[in-house]
Amino acid sequence: MPESNYPKFCPVAMAASLLEPRWTMLLLCEMWSGSTRFNEIQRGVPGMSPGLLSKRLKEMEANGLVVRRSGGPGHGEYLTTPPADELEPLIRGLGEWAHRNIDCDVSLQTLDARLLMWKIRGKIDRLQLPRPKCVIQFILNDPPNETANYWLVAKPGEETDLCYTDPKFDVDLFVVCDLRALTSAWMGHSTFEEEIESGHISLTGHELMERTLTKWLMRSSFADVAKGPRNEHRQAAI
Repeated sequence: MPESNYPKFCPVAMAASLLEPRWTMLLLCEMWSGSTRFNEIQRGVPGMSPGLLSKRLKEMEANGLVVRRSGGPGHGEYLTTPPADELEPLIRGLGEWAHRNIDCDVSLQTLDARLLMWKIRGKIDRLQLPRPKCVIQFILNDPPNETANYWLVAKPGEETDLCYTDPKFDVDLFVVCDLRALTSAWMGHSTFEEEIESGHISLTGHELMERTLTKWLMRSSFADVAKGPRNEHRQAAI
């Protein structure tokens, strides 16, 4: 059916016309997770060019999904509107459906270290860390790609910072792992205990931080979603 004949009178079609443009739902999810400034939002969707991000945000603003609050040069914020916030449980439901029903091997085919670390950054429970300031270095192996290094710096009263270059702080804990294993454990396809036992994740450094990994490093909000029959059968076969 030509796009001009899309049945816009249908409520489902009208909703689709707002949400179908690529990246729209991911941008909403990133803003619901707390990102409001352009650079923050971009770090949550690293595959999106700045030009496309700017265009999509303008479209979302025109469609009443976000509002831009000016705060001076470089300090503007994008906030979701109440109508957009009504979509949050619906879009999360789509994610839960996919997590239950799409084979984990499929979901782990295309990995993104930078995106994973940005998401993990937002899941550090600073109250569970044994020191006021903690520095954690992640060393991610993803053959045939080069090993990637990331640093999480957690300080009292501040958001955990993600560094792509060495911040030159003493490191409290080194996490050396396969990118696939870290992604799998964080997303709930496996557990951190299983990946550590198999040698795919190793911890070196502060002993208490090693023992309490699963307390201060919270998993994805989808990790506890029960698998569907297809996935359960697949997991049992692995």
